[in-house]
Amino acid sequence: MNTYLRRPVLIVLLLVLFTAACRSGDGTQYKVIYSSGIDPQPSAEASEAPYAYTIGMVPKATENSYFNQVEDGAREAAKDLGVKLIYEGSPVADTEQQIRSIRNLMARGVDLLAVSANDSQKLAPALKEAQNRHIRVITWDSDAARYSRELFINMVDPETLGRHLMDALAMQMGEQGQYAILTGTAGASNMGEWVKWIKVQNEEYYPRMTLVQTVATDDDSQKAYSASVKLLQKYPQLKGMIGSSSVATPAAAQAVLDGGAAGRIHIVGLSTPNLMRPYLNNGTVRNVTLWSPKKLGYLTMVLANNLLDSVSPVNGETIRNVGEIRVKDDTVIMGDPLDFTKANVDEYDF
Repeated sequence: MNTYLRRPVLIVLLLVLFTAACRSGDGTQYKVIYSSGIDPQPSAEASEAPYAYTIGMVPKATENSYFNQVEDGAREAAKDLGVKLIYEGSPVADTEQQIRSIRNLMARGVDLLAVSANDSQKLAPALKEAQNRHIRVITWDSDAARYSRELFINMVDPETLGRHLMDALAMQMGEQGQYAILTGTAGASNMGEWVKWIKVQNEEYYPRMTLVQTVATDDDSQKAYSASVKLLQKYPQLKGMIGSSSVATPAAAQAVLDGGAAGRIHIVGLSTPNLMRPYLNNGTVRNVTLWSPKKLGYLTMVLANNLLDSVSPVNGETIRNVGEIRVKDDTVIMGDPLDFTKANVDEYDF
Protein backbone atom coordinates (compact mmCIF):
# COMPACT_ATOMS: atom_id res chain seq x y z
CA MET A 1 0.00 0.00 0.00
CA ASN A 2 1.18 3.52 -0.80
CA THR A 3 2.86 5.08 2.25
CA TYR A 4 0.96 8.30 1.76
CA LEU A 5 -2.40 6.54 1.81
CA ARG A 6 -1.73 5.43 5.40
CA ARG A 7 -1.30 9.02 6.59
CA PRO A 8 -4.25 11.06 7.93
CA VAL A 9 -5.47 13.76 5.58
CA LEU A 10 -7.17 16.93 6.84
CA ILE A 11 -9.37 17.82 3.90
CA VAL A 12 -12.33 16.12 2.24
CA LEU A 13 -12.22 15.30 -1.43
CA LEU A 14 -14.78 16.97 -3.68
CA LEU A 15 -14.88 15.16 -7.00
CA VAL A 16 -16.67 16.50 -10.05
CA LEU A 17 -16.55 14.55 -13.30
CA PHE A 18 -17.07 16.01 -16.74
CA THR A 19 -16.82 13.74 -19.78
CA ALA A 20 -16.59 14.62 -23.46
CA ALA A 21 -15.98 12.15 -26.28
CA CYS A 22 -13.29 13.07 -28.81
CA ARG A 23 -11.66 11.29 -31.72
CA SER A 24 -8.39 9.41 -31.35
CA GLY A 25 -5.87 8.75 -34.05
CA ASP A 26 -6.73 5.04 -34.21
CA GLY A 27 -10.45 5.66 -34.60
CA THR A 28 -11.26 4.77 -31.01
CA GLN A 29 -12.89 7.13 -28.54
CA TYR A 30 -10.91 8.85 -25.84
CA LYS A 31 -12.49 10.73 -22.99
CA VAL A 32 -11.80 14.09 -21.47
CA ILE A 33 -12.49 13.79 -17.75
CA TYR A 34 -11.82 16.27 -15.00
CA SER A 35 -11.61 16.15 -11.24
CA SER A 36 -12.13 19.43 -9.42
CA GLY A 37 -9.37 21.20 -7.48
CA ILE A 38 -8.42 21.25 -3.84
CA ASP A 39 -9.87 23.90 -1.55
CA PRO A 40 -7.51 26.90 -1.27
CA GLN A 41 -5.30 26.89 1.81
CA PRO A 42 -3.02 29.44 3.51
CA SER A 43 0.37 29.75 1.83
CA ALA A 44 2.42 30.09 5.03
CA GLU A 45 4.84 27.38 6.12
CA ALA A 46 3.00 24.66 8.01
CA SER A 47 4.56 24.86 11.46
CA GLU A 48 7.78 25.14 13.45
CA ALA A 49 7.81 21.41 14.24
CA PRO A 50 10.69 19.28 12.90
CA TYR A 51 10.18 18.17 9.31
CA ALA A 52 10.73 14.69 7.94
CA TYR A 53 12.05 16.08 4.65
CA THR A 54 12.73 19.39 2.89
CA ILE A 55 11.51 19.61 -0.71
CA GLY A 56 12.50 22.39 -3.10
CA MET A 57 9.95 23.16 -5.81
CA VAL A 58 10.82 25.34 -8.82
CA PRO A 59 8.03 26.57 -11.16
CA LYS A 60 8.49 28.13 -14.58
CA ALA A 61 7.36 31.51 -13.20
CA THR A 62 6.10 32.64 -9.80
CA GLU A 63 3.99 35.57 -11.06
CA ASN A 64 1.68 33.37 -13.08
CA SER A 65 -1.79 32.43 -11.85
CA TYR A 66 -1.42 28.84 -13.03
CA PHE A 67 1.73 28.31 -10.96
CA ASN A 68 0.18 30.18 -8.02
CA GLN A 69 -2.50 27.49 -7.98
CA VAL A 70 0.17 24.78 -8.14
CA GLU A 71 1.84 26.36 -5.11
CA ASP A 72 -1.44 26.34 -3.17
CA GLY A 73 -1.84 22.61 -3.76
CA ALA A 74 1.79 21.91 -2.92
CA ARG A 75 1.60 23.82 0.36
CA GLU A 76 -1.57 21.99 1.37
CA ALA A 77 0.16 18.66 0.72
CA ALA A 78 3.27 19.75 2.64
CA LYS A 79 1.08 20.57 5.63
CA ASP A 80 -0.71 17.22 5.44
CA LEU A 81 2.53 15.27 5.03
CA GLY A 82 4.59 17.10 7.63
CA VAL A 83 7.34 18.07 5.20
CA LYS A 84 8.95 21.44 4.53
CA LEU A 85 8.33 23.06 1.14
CA ILE A 86 10.61 25.76 -0.29
CA TYR A 87 8.89 27.17 -3.37
CA GLU A 88 11.34 29.33 -5.32
CA GLY A 89 11.67 30.75 -8.81
CA SER A 90 11.77 33.76 -11.09
CA PRO A 91 8.76 36.10 -11.48
CA VAL A 92 8.87 35.41 -15.23
CA ALA A 93 9.88 32.37 -17.25
CA ASP A 94 13.69 32.53 -17.32
CA THR A 95 15.96 29.50 -17.69
CA GLU A 96 19.06 31.11 -16.19
CA GLN A 97 17.09 32.16 -13.12
CA GLN A 98 15.75 28.61 -12.81
CA ILE A 99 19.32 27.34 -12.75
CA ARG A 100 20.18 29.85 -10.01
CA SER A 101 17.13 28.75 -8.02
CA ILE A 102 18.15 25.10 -8.36
CA ARG A 103 21.68 25.84 -7.13
CA ASN A 104 20.33 27.94 -4.27
CA LEU A 105 18.06 25.11 -3.16
CA MET A 106 20.98 22.69 -3.39
CA ALA A 107 22.96 24.98 -1.08
CA ARG A 108 20.06 25.01 1.36
CA GLY A 109 20.27 21.26 1.70
CA VAL A 110 16.95 20.11 0.25
CA ASP A 111 16.31 16.36 0.11
CA LEU A 112 14.53 16.54 -3.25
CA LEU A 113 14.16 19.00 -6.12
CA ALA A 114 10.88 19.16 -8.10
CA VAL A 115 11.22 21.33 -11.22
CA SER A 116 8.97 22.51 -14.06
CA ALA A 117 11.62 22.99 -16.73
CA ASN A 118 11.61 26.09 -18.94
CA ASP A 119 14.22 24.38 -21.12
CA SER A 120 14.58 20.60 -20.97
CA GLN A 121 18.23 20.55 -22.11
CA LYS A 122 19.69 23.67 -20.53
CA LEU A 123 18.50 22.72 -17.03
CA ALA A 124 19.79 19.16 -17.24
CA PRO A 125 23.43 19.80 -16.12
CA ALA A 126 22.30 21.61 -12.96
CA LEU A 127 19.82 18.84 -12.16
CA LYS A 128 22.50 16.21 -12.74
CA GLU A 129 24.78 18.14 -10.39
CA ALA A 130 22.07 17.89 -7.73
CA GLN A 131 21.83 14.14 -8.26
CA ASN A 132 25.59 13.86 -7.87
CA ARG A 133 25.13 15.50 -4.47
CA HIS A 134 22.62 12.77 -3.56
CA ILE A 135 19.61 15.07 -3.93
CA ARG A 136 16.62 13.33 -5.52
CA VAL A 137 15.32 15.06 -8.66
CA ILE A 138 11.88 14.89 -10.28
CA THR A 139 10.13 17.07 -12.84
CA TRP A 140 6.50 18.13 -13.10
CA ASP A 141 4.44 20.04 -15.68
CA SER A 142 7.39 20.26 -18.10
CA ASP A 143 10.09 17.61 -18.30
CA ALA A 144 13.89 17.82 -18.41
CA ALA A 145 16.31 15.44 -20.09
CA ARG A 146 15.66 11.96 -18.74
CA TYR A 147 19.21 11.41 -17.55
CA SER A 148 18.86 14.35 -15.16
CA ARG A 149 15.77 13.24 -13.22
CA GLU A 150 14.16 10.00 -12.04
CA LEU A 151 10.45 10.75 -12.45
CA PHE A 152 8.26 13.08 -14.52
CA ILE A 153 4.76 14.03 -13.31
CA ASN A 154 2.65 14.95 -16.31
CA MET A 155 -0.78 16.56 -16.01
CA VAL A 156 -2.31 14.75 -18.97
CA ASP A 157 -1.40 12.41 -21.77
CA PRO A 158 0.12 14.72 -24.43
CA GLU A 159 -1.43 12.82 -27.33
CA THR A 160 -4.92 13.08 -25.85
CA LEU A 161 -4.49 16.79 -25.20
CA GLY A 162 -2.95 17.71 -28.55
CA ARG A 163 -5.54 15.82 -30.55
CA HIS A 164 -8.35 17.27 -28.45
CA LEU A 165 -7.22 20.87 -29.01
CA MET A 166 -7.04 20.27 -32.76
CA ASP A 167 -10.51 18.71 -32.77
CA ALA A 168 -11.95 21.65 -30.81
CA LEU A 169 -10.56 24.20 -33.27
CA ALA A 170 -11.51 22.16 -36.33
CA MET A 171 -15.11 21.93 -35.18
CA GLN A 172 -15.35 25.71 -34.85
CA MET A 173 -13.56 26.42 -38.14
CA GLY A 174 -15.65 24.01 -40.17
CA GLU A 175 -12.53 21.86 -40.69
CA GLN A 176 -10.94 24.30 -43.13
CA GLY A 177 -8.79 27.44 -43.17
CA GLN A 178 -5.59 28.89 -41.72
CA TYR A 179 -4.67 28.78 -38.05
CA ALA A 180 -1.67 29.60 -35.83
CA ILE A 181 -0.31 28.27 -32.53
CA LEU A 182 0.92 30.37 -29.60
CA THR A 183 3.18 28.39 -27.27
CA GLY A 184 5.00 29.27 -24.04
CA THR A 185 8.78 28.88 -23.87
CA ALA A 186 10.43 27.44 -26.96
CA GLY A 187 12.50 24.85 -25.06
CA ALA A 188 9.68 23.49 -22.87
CA SER A 189 9.16 19.79 -23.53
CA ASN A 190 5.45 19.79 -22.75
CA MET A 191 4.76 22.53 -25.30
CA GLY A 192 6.67 20.62 -27.95
CA GLU A 193 4.75 17.41 -27.31
CA TRP A 194 1.36 19.13 -27.46
CA VAL A 195 2.23 20.90 -30.71
CA LYS A 196 3.45 17.63 -32.19
CA TRP A 197 0.11 15.93 -31.57
CA ILE A 198 -1.84 18.96 -32.77
CA LYS A 199 0.02 18.62 -36.07
CA VAL A 200 -0.52 14.85 -36.22
CA GLN A 201 -4.28 15.27 -35.74
CA ASN A 202 -4.28 18.02 -38.36
CA GLU A 203 -2.52 15.81 -40.91
CA GLU A 204 -4.63 12.73 -40.21
CA TYR A 205 -8.09 14.28 -40.10
CA TYR A 206 -8.16 17.87 -41.36
CA PRO A 207 -6.37 18.18 -44.72
CA ARG A 208 -8.13 21.48 -45.49
CA MET A 209 -6.71 23.16 -42.39
CA THR A 210 -3.28 24.84 -42.62
CA LEU A 211 -0.93 25.75 -39.76
CA VAL A 212 0.70 29.01 -40.89
CA GLN A 213 2.98 29.76 -37.92
CA THR A 214 3.94 28.61 -34.41
CA VAL A 215 5.09 31.46 -32.13
CA ALA A 216 6.85 31.11 -28.74
CA THR A 217 5.69 33.76 -26.24
CA ASP A 218 7.84 32.87 -23.19
CA ASP A 219 4.71 32.51 -21.00
CA ASP A 220 4.47 36.31 -21.08
CA SER A 221 1.01 37.82 -21.56
CA GLN A 222 2.29 41.01 -23.23
CA LYS A 223 4.43 39.04 -25.69
CA ALA A 224 1.47 36.76 -26.40
CA TYR A 225 -0.81 39.74 -27.04
CA SER A 226 1.72 41.40 -29.38
CA ALA A 227 2.27 38.11 -31.21
CA SER A 228 -1.49 37.69 -31.67
CA VAL A 229 -1.87 41.20 -33.09
CA LYS A 230 0.99 40.54 -35.53
CA LEU A 231 -0.57 37.25 -36.62
CA LEU A 232 -3.87 38.98 -37.35
CA GLN A 233 -2.04 41.56 -39.45
CA LYS A 234 0.24 39.11 -41.24
CA TYR A 235 -2.43 36.57 -42.16
CA PRO A 236 -5.67 38.33 -43.22
CA GLN A 237 -7.24 34.93 -44.00
CA LEU A 238 -6.48 33.55 -40.53
CA LYS A 239 -9.48 31.78 -38.99
CA GLY A 240 -8.15 30.36 -35.73
CA MET A 241 -5.51 30.33 -32.99
CA ILE A 242 -4.52 27.69 -30.44
CA GLY A 243 -2.90 28.85 -27.19
CA SER A 244 -0.82 26.19 -25.48
CA SER A 245 0.03 28.21 -22.36
CA SER A 246 -2.27 29.63 -19.70
CA VAL A 247 -1.43 33.26 -20.56
CA ALA A 248 -1.28 32.90 -24.35
CA THR A 249 -4.93 31.91 -24.76
CA PRO A 250 -6.50 34.91 -22.95
CA ALA A 251 -3.99 37.23 -24.65
CA ALA A 252 -5.05 35.90 -28.05
CA ALA A 253 -8.71 36.34 -27.10
CA GLN A 254 -8.10 39.95 -26.06
CA ALA A 255 -6.26 40.70 -29.31
CA VAL A 256 -9.14 39.25 -31.32
CA LEU A 257 -11.65 41.25 -29.28
CA ASP A 258 -9.66 44.49 -29.63
CA GLY A 259 -9.28 43.90 -33.35
CA GLY A 260 -13.02 43.49 -33.87
CA ALA A 261 -12.49 39.92 -35.09
CA ALA A 262 -14.59 38.09 -32.48
CA GLY A 263 -16.73 35.49 -34.23
CA ARG A 264 -14.43 35.47 -37.28
CA ILE A 265 -11.29 34.26 -35.50
CA HIS A 266 -11.81 31.18 -33.35
CA ILE A 267 -9.72 30.69 -30.19
CA VAL A 268 -9.11 27.44 -28.33
CA GLY A 269 -6.34 26.42 -25.96
CA LEU A 270 -5.21 26.05 -22.37
CA SER A 271 -5.94 28.44 -19.53
CA THR A 272 -7.68 28.77 -16.18
CA PRO A 273 -11.43 29.42 -15.90
CA ASN A 274 -10.80 32.67 -14.01
CA LEU A 275 -8.62 34.08 -16.79
CA MET A 276 -11.01 32.97 -19.52
CA ARG A 277 -14.36 33.72 -17.86
CA PRO A 278 -14.84 37.16 -19.51
CA TYR A 279 -14.13 35.78 -22.99
CA LEU A 280 -16.38 32.75 -22.52
CA ASN A 281 -19.20 34.90 -21.19
CA ASN A 282 -19.01 37.47 -24.00
CA GLY A 283 -18.73 34.80 -26.70
CA THR A 284 -15.21 35.62 -27.92
CA VAL A 285 -14.21 32.06 -26.97
CA ARG A 286 -16.48 29.00 -26.97
CA ASN A 287 -14.37 26.64 -24.90
CA VAL A 288 -11.00 26.44 -23.18
CA THR A 289 -9.20 23.43 -21.73
CA LEU A 290 -7.18 22.73 -18.58
CA TRP A 291 -6.85 20.49 -15.52
CA SER A 292 -6.58 21.28 -11.82
CA PRO A 293 -3.20 22.97 -11.15
CA LYS A 294 -3.84 22.63 -7.39
CA LYS A 295 -4.04 18.87 -7.81
CA LEU A 296 -0.81 18.90 -9.79
CA GLY A 297 0.95 20.67 -6.92
CA TYR A 298 -0.58 18.30 -4.38
CA LEU A 299 0.33 15.20 -6.38
CA THR A 300 3.90 16.39 -6.92
CA MET A 301 4.46 16.75 -3.18
CA VAL A 302 2.87 13.38 -2.40
CA LEU A 303 5.00 11.53 -4.94
CA ALA A 304 8.12 13.41 -3.85
CA ASN A 305 7.50 12.41 -0.24
CA ASN A 306 6.82 8.82 -1.29
CA LEU A 307 10.09 8.63 -3.23
CA LEU A 308 11.98 9.85 -0.17
CA ASP A 309 10.21 7.06 1.74
CA SER A 310 11.44 4.62 -0.96
CA VAL A 311 7.92 4.12 -2.35
CA SER A 312 7.49 4.32 -6.12
CA PRO A 313 4.21 5.22 -7.84
CA VAL A 314 2.05 2.36 -9.10
CA ASN A 315 -0.18 2.36 -12.15
CA GLY A 316 -3.83 2.64 -11.17
CA GLU A 317 -3.26 3.65 -7.55
CA THR A 318 -5.51 6.25 -6.01
CA ILE A 319 -3.96 9.30 -4.40
CA ARG A 320 -6.18 11.10 -1.92
CA ASN A 321 -7.30 14.55 -3.05
CA VAL A 322 -6.09 13.74 -6.56
CA GLY A 323 -7.65 10.52 -7.83
CA GLU A 324 -6.37 7.57 -9.83
CA ILE A 325 -3.01 8.05 -11.54
CA ARG A 326 -1.48 6.27 -14.50
CA VAL A 327 2.18 5.23 -14.59
CA LYS A 328 4.15 4.37 -17.71
CA ASP A 329 7.88 3.76 -17.32
CA ASP A 330 9.26 6.87 -15.56
CA THR A 331 6.21 9.07 -16.20
CA VAL A 332 3.13 9.61 -14.02
CA ILE A 333 -0.02 10.96 -15.68
CA MET A 334 -2.33 12.75 -13.26
CA GLY A 335 -5.52 12.49 -15.30
CA ASP A 336 -7.36 14.08 -18.20
CA PRO A 337 -8.44 17.64 -18.98
CA LEU A 338 -11.71 19.51 -18.77
CA ASP A 339 -13.34 21.80 -21.30
CA PHE A 340 -14.64 25.00 -19.70
CA THR A 341 -17.56 26.65 -21.49
CA LYS A 342 -19.95 29.51 -20.79
CA ALA A 343 -22.33 26.93 -19.32
CA ASN A 344 -19.94 25.55 -16.67
CA VAL A 345 -17.15 28.11 -16.13
CA ASP A 346 -18.83 29.67 -13.08
CA GLU A 347 -18.66 26.31 -11.30
CA TYR A 348 -14.88 26.69 -10.97
CA ASP A 349 -12.71 29.20 -9.16
CA PHE A 350 -9.03 28.94 -10.06
